[in-house]
Amino acid sequence: MENLSRKMNLRFVNEYANRLKEFSPNARLYLYSVIIFGAAIGVYRLLFNFYVLSLGYDEALLGTMITTYNLAALIAALPMGYLADVLGRKNSLLIAYALETLSIIGMVFWHSEIAFFTINVVSGVAISLSSVTMSPFLMENSNEHERTYLFSFGMGLQMAMGSLGNWVGGYLPTWVAQSQGVTPTSSIAYGGALFLIGLFSSLGLLPLSFLKTPKLGRAEQTIFAPISYASKHPVLLGKLVTPMLITSLGAGLIMPFMNVFYRQVYNQSDQVIGGLFAWGSLAMGIGLLIAPPLADRLGKIQLVVITQALSIPFLVMMGFAPWFFASAAAYYIRLALMNMSSPVYDTYVMEHVEPSARAMVASLVSMSWNFGWTFSPSISGWLQVRYGFAPPIIGTIILYCISIYLYWAFFWKRMPTGSHSAVCAD
Repeated sequence: MENLSRKMNLRFVNEYANRLKEFSPNARLYLYSVIIFGAAIGVYRLLFNFYVLSLGYDEALLGTMITTYNLAALIAALPMGYLADVLGRKNSLLIAYALETLSIIGMVFWHSEIAFFTINVVSGVAISLSSVTMSPFLMENSNEHERTYLFSFGMGLQMAMGSLGNWVGGYLPTWVAQSQGVTPTSSIAYGGALFLIGLFSSLGLLPLSFLKTPKLGRAEQTIFAPISYASKHPVLLGKLVTPMLITSLGAGLIMPFMNVFYRQVYNQSDQVIGGLFAWGSLAMGIGLLIAPPLADRLGKIQLVVITQALSIPFLVMMGFAPWFFASAAAYYIRLALMNMSSPVYDTYVMEHVEPSARAMVASLVSMSWNFGWTFSPSISGWLQVRYGFAPPIIGTIILYCISIYLYWAFFWKRMPTGSHSAVCAD
């Protein structure tokens, strides 16, 4: 039994290594940029909420800022899909990440309400452009053998670097505070940390500048691509995006506030929360890395349904455990299970889209995801101020259960016995 287990592990490692060797030069350059941006965003996401609260704003306004960010991403998704084809993948990624870097630095110098909302709009547009560009770029720079591995490895690497960023982010305000003679929870400490990480993120533009990507022909740049695709495949498109929409509504209720949740409910410090997020990102990264071989064996849709369904009990434990260590353990497991199928499903969606419409369909998928994150944080912020975290967490649990059922009903239930891929008829 031990020898069999060793052989299986060795085969798994060899299979993964062979797929990594097949990555194209463009894919490798993209992954180099992910290393830098992933670490920078890990710090930013940990500290942004604390920075806003340290300036005297409350959770309700914080929720509105998050809503503004996601609303900008939602509205910009379709035009950014067209722009991604016009500019080309390389220019789109460069512009998107440059704007994101400038947004991080900008909020350090301009932190009035108007400035914050403006910066969140710019950042939302930037993330929309990068989101609708990434999936088509990865599709165009991979083949069917290593495609799922590239999608998952890219997201897993981002999570792993986010883990490092979360860990550093937990200590960075303290280091800045010591150099400035202020308290670690002051706006000066948080602002200084964000400024440093903004400068660091600019280094991620360097590998992107070496990308070699062709510009799409005019015939492939039609703004009516998503409309045309939707008119030909309305049922399939609706089934592809609806479960993601429901999931986003649930995620937006609680996930943007996890650092505030652990500070207020369990009275944890920035360092502890930073460490928690770091290990959480690492757990998610590990889940993402093991997803491709599991998808090969189980099937893409089966992996989505099974892993997300298994995450629900841990979501309940995370939100309502009486002890911090139990909630933290559940947080790690839930993150790994709920998110490991994300790049697998992205691959599935892109495989069912015509090449000329990929960026625009990616826009529609991005819109479905951003829709929930646009409106749920404001509702959650309002609920938190009045009733605490219990109602948002219960809402998240219910909506996640609905989305998992839809994945099963739309895809797995209709699959032929023994099949690993579902193609829904229109």
